[in-house]
Amino acid sequence: MKKNPWNRWLAWGGICALLLVPAVGLASDPERSYEVLFSTGFEADEGYEVGNRLAGVNEWVAAGSGGHGIVEEFFEGYGQQGFLGFNPPAPKDEFLNVWHPIGMDTVDPEHPVVRFYVLMQIVDSTNGEYDDFRWSVYNTDEERLFTVDFDNSTLGISYILDDAVGFVSTGLTYDTEGFYDLVVTMDFERNLWRASINDVPLVRDQPITTTGARLTLGDINAVWAIRKPGASGDNFLLFDNYEVIAWSRGPDQPVLEMLGVEDGIPLLRISGEEGVGYLVETSTDLTHWEVLAEVVMPFGGVGDYEDLESNASVHRFYRVRQAP
Repeated sequence: MKKNPWNRWLAWGGICALLLVPAVGLASDPERSYEVLFSTGFEADEGYEVGNRLAGVNEWVAAGSGGHGIVEEFFEGYGQQGFLGFNPPAPKDEFLNVWHPIGMDTVDPEHPVVRFYVLMQIVDSTNGEYDDFRWSVYNTDEERLFTVDFDNSTLGISYILDDAVGFVSTGLTYDTEGFYDLVVTMDFERNLWRASINDVPLVRDQPITTTGARLTLGDINAVWAIRKPGASGDNFLLFDNYEVIAWSRGPDQPVLEMLGVEDGIPLLRISGEEGVGYLVETSTDLTHWEVLAEVVMPFGGVGDYEDLESNASVHRFYRVRQAP
């Protein structure tokens, strides 16, 4: 079972780095404040009982029919989880939505960035039918703003805006044996959202609304989209550690620090805007720069990097810039 990504080091290659040159627009890392809008681990001490449905517990709501509720130790060591799917819906139903109201009717100028995190897995069908599972964001007017879609027939990941374009492929796929940290970051002042999965960018800076819908946050729905009404798969979505947190904005420009050298390996720290990808670059002459890696800022806006590719006999300079 994988660990929480916010406690992970980001590790790529080298042996030693002695010189550090900060690049592009460094600034001090400001103190960031936050407000928890909603958070749950679906545990018994929160009122969730294994075998019970989610709807009706702790203000959770469902629309449609079919399986949803609480299971235990499907994520080993994580206690109880929520699930959506498996038990077939009524033949007439094409969707099952489950959500907890957030009710953010205005954007707090102190906390304009909202981050949604969930640990998830899609468990495959055994009956030859395959459906879609989604996370859909709605405003307080009950208008769908955007969706991240997991297609269990192709294993492709797409997104949908509130325009007429329809599904847009991210170019990435998932594995039904895999556990995934999904992070969706919404900047309501800038009308932009982005998403990453296991620290890999899924969606970069798309509009929260293309139609002028109100920029508020009503709820974030877990969705079971039935491909063949009356012939659903027995696939299902597992989810845990569901968190919605409003943050103050991180620094507009990245900050690069040298933490030191440990066992000959230089340790770098990048501070920036969470959900944004930054390129770590190196040079031996301050003229020719090579990209080492892209680091996507995790929750809190701080990511660490180990340069395992450095060479003790060569001085290396570093800089960081936002990925295009």
